[in-house]
Amino acid sequence: MMRCYGRKGTGYHSERMDQNKLKRISGDGSLKQKAAGVITSMLTNKKGMEMVQVAILIALAVALGIIFRTEITKFVNNTFSTLNS
Repeated sequence: MMRCYGRKGTGYHSERMDQNKLKRISGDGSLKQKAAGVITSMLTNKKGMEMVQVAILIALAVALGIIFRTEITKFVNNTFSTLNS
């Protein structure tokens, strides 16, 4: 019996699709074909892409903060001194 819980791409169906994908990759064929199949499946796999996107955005924000640290500090100090006056 096939069950599908929650969101699309979760549950039994997605596990079954992953198993079928592995069977196709590991089937008969040369090592070069198997490697190409593994690389293709890794590039087309969408699992975890949201986390990668969030990590890239955080890294970008940290990098911009480090690059423009003095300008950000001047802006904050100027703003607080204006508010306190």
